[in-house]
Amino acid sequence: MTAEQLISFARGAPSLDIVDVEGLKAAAVRAFDADPAGITAYGTSVGYPPLRKWIAEKHGVEADQVLITNGSLQADAFLFDHLVRRGDAVVVERPTYDRTLLNLQNMGGEIHGVSIQPDGLDTAELRKLLESGVRPRLAHIIPNYQNPAGVTLSLEKRRELLDLAAEYGFTIFEDDPYADIRFRGEPLPSMLSMDTRGVVVHASSFTKTVCPGVRVGYLVGPAELIAAIAKKATNLYISPGMVSEAIVHQFCVSGDIQRSIETVSTALGERARVLADSLRRHIPEARFVEPNGGYFLWVELPEDVEVDRLAPAAAERGVAVVKGSDFMLDGGRHALRLAFSAVTADRIDEGVRRLAEAMEAVRG
Repeated sequence: MTAEQLISFARGAPSLDIVDVEGLKAAAVRAFDADPAGITAYGTSVGYPPLRKWIAEKHGVEADQVLITNGSLQADAFLFDHLVRRGDAVVVERPTYDRTLLNLQNMGGEIHGVSIQPDGLDTAELRKLLESGVRPRLAHIIPNYQNPAGVTLSLEKRRELLDLAAEYGFTIFEDDPYADIRFRGEPLPSMLSMDTRGVVVHASSFTKTVCPGVRVGYLVGPAELIAAIAKKATNLYISPGMVSEAIVHQFCVSGDIQRSIETVSTALGERARVLADSLRRHIPEARFVEPNGGYFLWVELPEDVEVDRLAPAAAERGVAVVKGSDFMLDGGRHALRLAFSAVTADRIDEGVRRLAEAMEAVRG
């Protein structure tokens, strides 16, 4: 199989055609012109101050509640390192992002997976877990267009989760990198914006709205938590990448980010629609929730299709997928995550056709 022929539903990254390369080049020139001293020196561990201020305004918080990091994965790592000790109970969604699972396992957390429904985390199942005596330090939640399940946490469940966190004394880690990439449905308020009791720490990133290569993510939380993590960040690396943060800042203040979000959302909306149509046509027995935004669609296949066999058979036919079992501690043996972000609409149907062929080959 030659590289051109590979159709990859494996990576949650945008294809180059929807990245505003020209806008980023212009933002870089403006950044160096506007603040050469600020962006070429060591900065502060909390991030590039003008961008920190912009993020604080976006979320309606004070600047001292924001810490900018090298991508939101680093924001996750800092928070886990700060809050989770070996043996601490941690709640995650089932399925959840594979790197989150890995990081929490490496920290020695006792991981409790709570099922996901079409409207997000099963809060009744979580309540049962809490009533049984489990006392988590943290519940990791991806509320919008969840990775990998593609579902969105309903407003009612957001409220219920906030109440449970206050009642049982755990932190909600609202991991929200996809929020702005919405192509259907109404936007829902973040749990951060609904929180009156200081139970939410929020993370997001410019990876999905600007491009992955900038590696600019951030944490928003109580000022004392942010200050404690910033101190660790100083010891770890002095400061994150000022150049990329200043470029992102210029990209944001110029309004380019809004245009970028519209470009990405429009393209991904089309790709998601084509993918859903192709699945219905080529794999009618596939079960899935069509996402309202984001990068991913989660597919449940019939019981006689083992993804351990399907993934290599698909690869042989030039289509890359990620096994559902990668996103949970157990289970997911008949499920796949399909990322539609990097596959142009004209290639999606062919990719699904190949997947259907692979499925026939491994059945029984």
